[in-house]
Amino acid sequence: MAKSIQQWFDEYGESHQNPTNKVIHWICIPLIFWSIIGLLACIPHDYLQVTGVAWVLPYLHWGGVVIALGLLFYIRLSWQLFLGMALFSTIVLLSIEALMALGINVLLVTSAVVFVGSWVGQFVGHNIEGKKPSFFKDLQFLMIGPAWLMGFILKRTGIGY
Repeated sequence: MAKSIQQWFDEYGESHQNPTNKVIHWICIPLIFWSIIGLLACIPHDYLQVTGVAWVLPYLHWGGVVIALGLLFYIRLSWQLFLGMALFSTIVLLSIEALMALGINVLLVTSAVVFVGSWVGQFVGHNIEGKKPSFFKDLQFLMIGPAWLMGFILKRTGIGY
């Protein structure tokens, strides 16, 4: 039987109790998400291009593919979560498109620096927490981290998940 979103959040939350670690996660998880999509957008992707859908072309890269697959993961957990993550993913894609306009090297270096810095922050947070990151137990927790934060936003706004 598949886990419910609440089961995922409860299990993820077990290693995210320390207030300092939580603050670090609120900063680093979105940055890691952004940097991964940015790094993936830098991988050559000419063969993904299609004709006739010009508005999609700036987002048709490996980062966009990973977002689409991630959204499939979220939609099976919760419609509200899917919509929240789709909105966040759109913001990520738009910001990556803007940075890509400055050149792929700018996006690559920026994404790499943000990625490394954010992971250092994550491990500092978990050192403070005194618990290993959840993804050491199950790689799917890499998908749950951003959703866990979105879950707080959805609850706070009264939408729920």
